[in-house]
Amino acid sequence: MRSADRWRALALLACTQFVLLLDTSIINVAAPSIGDGLDISPAELSWVANAYLVSFGGLLLLSGRAADLLGRRRIFLAGLGVLSAASLLGALADNAALLITSRAVQGVGAAMAAAAAFALVLSLFPDGPERHRALGVFAAMAGAGGAVGTVLGGVLTSWLGWESTFALNVLAGVALMVPAPRLLPGGTGAGREQGFDVPGAIAGTAGLALLAYAVVNAGEAGWRSTATLATGGAAVVLLVLFALVERRVAHPLVPPAVLRRPTLRLANILAALWQMSLFPMFFLVSLYLQAVLGHEAVLGGLALLPLCVVVIAVASLADRLIGRFGLRGVMTAGFALVAAGMAGLSRISADGSFAADVLPSTLVLGVALPLVSITTNVAATLDTRQDEAGLASGLVNTSLQFGSVIGLAVLSGVAAARTNASTAAHDTALTDGFGAAFLVGAALAVLGVLLSLRLRPPAPPRQDTETGTAVAGERAVP
Repeated sequence: MRSADRWRALALLACTQFVLLLDTSIINVAAPSIGDGLDISPAELSWVANAYLVSFGGLLLLSGRAADLLGRRRIFLAGLGVLSAASLLGALADNAALLITSRAVQGVGAAMAAAAAFALVLSLFPDGPERHRALGVFAAMAGAGGAVGTVLGGVLTSWLGWESTFALNVLAGVALMVPAPRLLPGGTGAGREQGFDVPGAIAGTAGLALLAYAVVNAGEAGWRSTATLATGGAAVVLLVLFALVERRVAHPLVPPAVLRRPTLRLANILAALWQMSLFPMFFLVSLYLQAVLGHEAVLGGLALLPLCVVVIAVASLADRLIGRFGLRGVMTAGFALVAAGMAGLSRISADGSFAADVLPSTLVLGVALPLVSITTNVAATLDTRQDEAGLASGLVNTSLQFGSVIGLAVLSGVAAARTNASTAAHDTALTDGFGAAFLVGAALAVLGVLLSLRLRPPAPPRQDTETGTAVAGERAVP
């Protein structure tokens, strides 16, 4: 494929990433209007968001491997089709059950599209500066999608009603599907030759979905509730069964040898860790601006746009930074900046202001986000063969998704516990809770700094001068 065609394909895939991240954040703003419009109880309303997270997190790994075996473009188009159809169902929903069902099916489509999109990027751009630039574009669009979704959710809900947030997905899905057959490489995958691990797919998908359910339910029912412990225990049993199946089947969904690669394993841990630390910030800052400082929802979303601008600017420089300072150096600096930004936010006050309490720290986090995002994605795909791009995509996307779900549950729980324990005035108690949560996020980022120092990226394969075949390189010297 020509260079210009590859970058056009990347533009389409990056726009898909933008839509998927926008869809995650836009619903949070529309939720109160949905509750009022359909007379949904708070418990049911929480599952309008959570149903999406459960199916999305549970199906990423299976979707990534399916993209390798059945064809990446095919899974990408199928995912967008499912997402669009489910969004239409959501726009027409007139009761809680139908809306929650549509959100769960949206998560299925999003998992398919996200895993296939990332796998397509890996297959289009071999490891090196071009892949770093491509992943930089992906990180920039993810940051933009999260911030714009907050703003757009408020605007659409205020002007056109909450149904418009679902209708937007229908239009976006169709717009992305039309040029995909022309811009994206085809290929039928290797499913017929390799076979498909049905027992592993069932055990792994069910285990991940139940784990996601247990984590998001803990935010509502508590970590010690019967539902949380039962589903969490069932998830552990299924994931252990999945590990046993993978050791015995001829064509495992996740070959055990892949998970023994130290760089891939550590990179996935770090990917989950930065999401745990940083993702809840968007939610908690928005709450602080609205519940404590009294800003409208739209203005609360606009407050995160400076961060978005910084993300886009820094992402465009990522390949040069990695080339100059090395993958480990940039990753470590990124985690250090996350720690600094979150520690800065922990000092917010009840009588503070956006300019003094929020803006400086979010600008620091805007620099940090693309550094940790791009470097962990690069590290997670260094040991990946071309026919494993979907598997690598499924693994790192699963790590990111579960990092965000666990991080939001834990940091929101910390904020709620600190607020409930406070005897101060309401606004001060809320602020104390947010500050405690941000401090925990900073501690997680410090752990990321320490782990990133252990990263030992493998050297690229060298060519044997006599045979012309690739020979694995020695591990890079720190």
